[in-house]
Amino acid sequence: MDMSATPVARLRGAAKRYGTLTALDGLDLSLHRGELLALLGPNGAGKTTAIGLLLGLHRADAGQVELFGRDPQELAARRHIGVMLQNALLPLTLRVRELLRLTASYYPNPRVLQESAELAGIGDLLERPYGKLSGGQQRRVQFALALCGRPQLLFLDEPTVGMDIQARQALWAAIRRLVGEGCSVLLTTHYLEEAEALATRVCVMAHGRAINEGTVDELRARVAMRRVRCISTLDPQVVGGWPEVAEVRSEHGRLHVTTAAAEVVVLRLLQNDAYLRELEVQRAGLAEAFTELTRDAAEASDHQREAA
Repeated sequence: MDMSATPVARLRGAAKRYGTLTALDGLDLSLHRGELLALLGPNGAGKTTAIGLLLGLHRADAGQVELFGRDPQELAARRHIGVMLQNALLPLTLRVRELLRLTASYYPNPRVLQESAELAGIGDLLERPYGKLSGGQQRRVQFALALCGRPQLLFLDEPTVGMDIQARQALWAAIRRLVGEGCSVLLTTHYLEEAEALATRVCVMAHGRAINEGTVDELRARVAMRRVRCISTLDPQVVGGWPEVAEVRSEHGRLHVTTAAAEVVVLRLLQNDAYLRELEVQRAGLAEAFTELTRDAAEASDHQREAA
């Protein structure tokens, strides 16, 4: 059997309900070795519930949940994961070094403390009490705790919230290094540029289901939106009034136009601005793709409710 083709984590037809609320509705999801899967969706889409099932924090009402081919509540499976959730309650009086040593002691083959600190960029924080750190510094410590056990699978739930740009980019570099070493990562984030920069594959969720899945480029190709950029003398408000234009903004002297009819918009720009220059047309980014895909899912759900 090719073990590299065996998912390290999998949901098959997973369903979870809380009273009358359906949090997951037959979700299929798989994550393979050395892959970073970004799980995207609006609030209430079911992302947190999906992670909770894979971590063994909840039981599915229907379907199958596997972690390294085992029940997620088995210790043998849990020893191979690292977790960084949105909210972490850690002892405020312990120093960072003490927290790292304590957490590493739970694993059979942890990283050397200094290696964990270096990867997370917290070498200068080791002697400081956790409670005295800023929010962004605490997030970096939480990342160090998640990776210190040398996990084969890392769960990162909104990992860069509260971080400045420099810290965020440093964490991205560390995540890329871990993936390059064969670690699998399940990432949830509201920063779509984060998913665009890191993800091997993206799964967009809505109403407890996976509505689209693929690489970033594949998701971009599924939407009609294009980005038109140029240097123009035209007033952005005038361009924004054209029926083909979904969005327009002016940034550093350039017009940025989002449209599903790029050819029509480009022709109008050329006709109305004799001084137009540096014209570029690109496929939509992940942000536009995400917006269009989730909007379509919401409209389909509304139609189903009306029909019922």
